[in-house]
Amino acid sequence: MTADSFHGWLAPYATSPAASRGRLVGEPESPTRSCFQRDRDRIVHSGAFRKLKHKTQVFVYHEGDYYRTRLTHSLEVAQIARSISRALRLNEDLAEAVALAHDLGHTPFGHAGEAALDDCMKPFGGFSHNDQSLRILTRLERRYAAFDGLNLTWETLEGVVKHNGPLLPLPAGAVLPVTIRAFQTVCDLDLDTNPGLEAQVAALADDIAYNNHDIDDGLRAGFFTLEEIAELPLLGPIIGDLRRQWPGLEQPRLVHETIRCMIDRMVSDLLAETGRRIAAADPGGVEEVRRAPRALVAFSAGMDEVQRPLRAFLRQRMYRHYRVNREMSKCKRVVRALFELFMAEPNTLPTSWQVELRDHGGDTDDTMRARLVADYIAGMTDRYALSEHRRLFDVDTKT
Repeated sequence: MTADSFHGWLAPYATSPAASRGRLVGEPESPTRSCFQRDRDRIVHSGAFRKLKHKTQVFVYHEGDYYRTRLTHSLEVAQIARSISRALRLNEDLAEAVALAHDLGHTPFGHAGEAALDDCMKPFGGFSHNDQSLRILTRLERRYAAFDGLNLTWETLEGVVKHNGPLLPLPAGAVLPVTIRAFQTVCDLDLDTNPGLEAQVAALADDIAYNNHDIDDGLRAGFFTLEEIAELPLLGPIIGDLRRQWPGLEQPRLVHETIRCMIDRMVSDLLAETGRRIAAADPGGVEEVRRAPRALVAFSAGMDEVQRPLRAFLRQRMYRHYRVNREMSKCKRVVRALFELFMAEPNTLPTSWQVELRDHGGDTDDTMRARLVADYIAGMTDRYALSEHRRLFDVDTKT
C-alpha cells in the first residue's frame, strides 16, 4: 500500500501521519516509514522496553515463566489495539506505538512498587508511572546524538500522557505530575481535551488485555476455579456455550477458548458502541474528536455492567489474595529500603548515577536527589531490585 493510498484508506477522523504536529526536535522524514512507524520502532528498540520483560504485572518474576510480565502485557495490548484500529480505519501504527509505550514508566513489582515509591516521593512531588513514562520518552533514554529521549511525535506523547483521558481541569487540591507540568512549558499537549481515537483505542485495549490475562493467570495460580468464574455474568454464558459445544473438553483448552471468546465479545462490543458514538458525533477530523464532550471509543452500558462484577472478583480473589499481598509487602519494603539508603548515602549509588547527581545539583538539592533516586529505582527490573537490595543489606553478599 503506497503512502497516498494508505492516507485515503484512513477514516477522516483518524490521525494521518501527514497531519502530525511533528517532533520537538525537527528531523528529516524517513523515505520508507511513516512518523508513527518510526515512533513504534524507537520504542521497541529502547532500553526501557526491553526491561519490561522482568517487571511485574501481578506476579513477581520468580513465581514462574508462564505468568504475564509488563512486556507480554504490552504486546497483547498492542495486538488488540491494532485489530480494533484496523476495523475502525484508524492509524494502526499510532495505536500500536501508544500501546507499547503506555507502561514504560512502571517500577519493579508493579503497582505495589509504584505505591511504595510514590509514598517515598510524597515530600518531593510524588511519583506516577504515567509521568515516568513521559520522563523516559523525553529525558531518560539517551541513545541519539541530537536529543535526549526518543523525540517521538506529538501524537504519540499525547496518547501516552492522556492514557486515562484529559488531565485538565484538575480536581480540587490536585497538581499536575512534575514531568508533565515541566514538559507543558515547552510542548503543549492539550491536556484539557480528549486524545485522538488511536490513543483511546489503546487505553481500552489495555482494559481488555488485563481483564482476560488476569483470569488466565489467576486460574493457573489456583486462586479460583472455572466453576467459580462461571458464576460471573460475562463469563458464565461463554463457559456454558463452550461446554455444550465441546463436552468433555480438557481444562487447558477450555480455559484458552474461554479467554479467546471473552476477548472477542469485548472487542465486538467496543466496535459496535464506538461505531454508534462516531456516527452520532460525526467528527470531520481528529480535532473534532479531541473537542468532543466525551470519549468516542467506549464499551456499551451493558458491557460496562457485566465487567463490574468481573473486576470486583479479580480485586478480591487475585489482587488481594494473601499470597499476592505477602509478596507485595516484601516488595514494598525493598523499594522503601533502597530509596531511604540512596537518599541518606548517595555515595552507594553506581558511579554514573553519582555523576548525574553532581551534574544536576542532587548532591545539595534534596528534591533533585530524590527525583534521580526515583529514576534509578523505577528503572530497575524485579530481579535487579532484589539483587541490589541483597548487595546493600546482606553483609555476606559481594557488592
